[in-house]
Amino acid sequence: MKCIITEKPSVAKNIADALKIKTKKEGFFEGKGFVITWAFGHLLQLYDAVDYQADMKRWKMENFPFVPPKFQYKVKSSRTNRTKTDYKALQQFKLIQSLMRRPDVTEIISACDYDREGQLIGDSIIYHRPIHKPVKRLLLNEWTEQEVLQGLQHVKSNEDLRALLNAGMSRQWTDWLLGINLTSVATLKYGQGSKQVFNIGRVLMPTLKIIYDRDQEIAQFTSEDYFKLQVDFLTENGTVFQASYREKEKEQFPEKKKLEEIKQQLVSKFGEIKKVERKNKKEYPPYLFNLTNLQGYMTNRYAGWSADKVLKVAQALYEKKFITYPRTSSQALDESLKGKTKSVLEKMKVDYPFQNEIQFHQSKRIFNNQKVESHSAIIPTYMKPTRLTPDEEKVYTAIKNRFIMQFMPLFEYEETVVNTEIIDANIEGYFYSKGKRVLRLGWKQVEQMNTNEVILPALQKGERVQVQGVEVTDHQTQPPKPHSEKTLLRMMETCGKQIKDEVEVTEVLSGFSIGTPATRADTIKKLKDIGYITTNKKSLICTPLGKALVETFPIQQLLNLSFTGKLEKALFDMEKDKVSKEQFMSFIYQFTNKAVEQLKNDERLLPVKLAKRSSRASSPISKEVLGTCPLCQHNVVEGRKGFGCNNWKSGCKFVVWKNDFYLKAMKKKTTKTMVKTLLKDGIVEVKGLTSKNGNKFNAKLTYEYQKEKQTFQWKMKF
Repeated sequence: MKCIITEKPSVAKNIADALKIKTKKEGFFEGKGFVITWAFGHLLQLYDAVDYQADMKRWKMENFPFVPPKFQYKVKSSRTNRTKTDYKALQQFKLIQSLMRRPDVTEIISACDYDREGQLIGDSIIYHRPIHKPVKRLLLNEWTEQEVLQGLQHVKSNEDLRALLNAGMSRQWTDWLLGINLTSVATLKYGQGSKQVFNIGRVLMPTLKIIYDRDQEIAQFTSEDYFKLQVDFLTENGTVFQASYREKEKEQFPEKKKLEEIKQQLVSKFGEIKKVERKNKKEYPPYLFNLTNLQGYMTNRYAGWSADKVLKVAQALYEKKFITYPRTSSQALDESLKGKTKSVLEKMKVDYPFQNEIQFHQSKRIFNNQKVESHSAIIPTYMKPTRLTPDEEKVYTAIKNRFIMQFMPLFEYEETVVNTEIIDANIEGYFYSKGKRVLRLGWKQVEQMNTNEVILPALQKGERVQVQGVEVTDHQTQPPKPHSEKTLLRMMETCGKQIKDEVEVTEVLSGFSIGTPATRADTIKKLKDIGYITTNKKSLICTPLGKALVETFPIQQLLNLSFTGKLEKALFDMEKDKVSKEQFMSFIYQFTNKAVEQLKNDERLLPVKLAKRSSRASSPISKEVLGTCPLCQHNVVEGRKGFGCNNWKSGCKFVVWKNDFYLKAMKKKTTKTMVKTLLKDGIVEVKGLTSKNGNKFNAKLTYEYQKEKQTFQWKMKF
């Protein structure tokens, strides 16, 4: 009998389905020589400081720096009460331990995700107590039946993944040390008697600094005027085309007077075509998605989407077996996947009207082992979904389209450059025109992309044209745009370096980044939740609190992108067994002690006055308007504890609580998406509600005003 441990229940079911195991018991599947059980992500967590030392229950400056003599693990705490153990997690942990130690179980297989976090989740459970049975590792990129059956035939010894575990533990221990010590000391130092907690983290701080730096660029930007001269030329056959005045390739001029003088010389003048250059050009499709680029694409294309939401939807598609592993940094496929990819392509291309143009080929842009880390790029599996949620449909379609693009003809166009000079005029420069004529749409058909076609007339060198109209236009230099989630993710991926070629990132900066594909979305979400940044439509902007923290915080290394990038690179190298855990942690211990003393001794305080934390649910944490208040028609925005009317100061009492008791009884929380739909349609469908006997069901809910109580109440409509 073999005991398989997965990271989530859905993955356990996928394996059971592949093995045709039908018997499900309380917390596990059993049959055909296997017991298959599951965790709920991290079942175990590191001890809290108070678990090591009772006087750490209260934060006192003299207790820091605090470094435990040995890191220890316990079953994770309840989300609602940190002092209590999560009962469901405890029961599942005990079950896994009992299954592993059953006399008939001769081998244990960890089937957690193939990354350092998945390795840590599995190993922390398996080795929490001494185990004297062989432990194997199932390493898969997708959970389809075919992959599961093949993977079980080629399991590895778990000892082969020791380096991956070391990297996972080092990441976890590092974040615990820096978080516990610097968050506590910063809160004591900067809190000014308020309830504001100052979260300080290895990835959090440099990410905040990226946004702060862009805000500063914008604030310090000085706009400058410049001018352009545009001319309409009339050809002999009556066609008009436009040209821009240039001198030595320059077409922007700081002085308007010079262009006005040239304009006067052009009245009733003729020009002569001096150059007509036509070139056929080809354009490749964008590379396959990794997680960062998928998040950037979705947040840029769809309003209201966050990187965190994209990851959750992609993870759901992965667990449903429709896409490959999403938490990848690669934009190419392993060369061993050529046969499988061809099979998937044949299944997918029938959904497109131009399927005859979709042809499999073995391009190095697609299949390249040198550009693949632990996981290949995200592509569909051979399983085609028949029913998806609207959000899943959007993400799946994006991944599928990007996959199909790779096997379409290149986009081809003819680019024409025309230079025109004025006859009988004392003008230094010339007039430049550029046209673009599509020859073959190719991969741009997939998403009906804009081809930016500009058609020039069929001009010939030596042809005369007449000046039809002249205009001097006024312009201003523009400041850089605030970061969006798309641009911020890109900066985190490249550690702030400006790299245009997408694949160059993996070649030059492998492992040298801010966070990992799996953690960046959560970092951005946390920056919003703790009030360091806010959103304005798609823009990310520092709050006064975030700005003050960056300008005051004395430990500049934690704000330095290069420093954090080097730490991430060291963890990446540790996965490859090139850096030792002991060497890395020795540096972290020294850095923590030094950083705490530096923060303690710094005399500066935050240059902002902290307000006491308000209990009002409508205290806005975001400017995003979710809809119109049904009582007073003002805007509804997100607050700390609920979604409320921004007219509350004038007495409006409309609010939808985040931890509403009615929904909480059915194990649901109110989400921003639910509120948007509710305000728009008056009704919202909520999926995955839990009845009293534990059964899952879906229901449509309304939120109706009770006049006698002057409150709103949820009503269910099946």
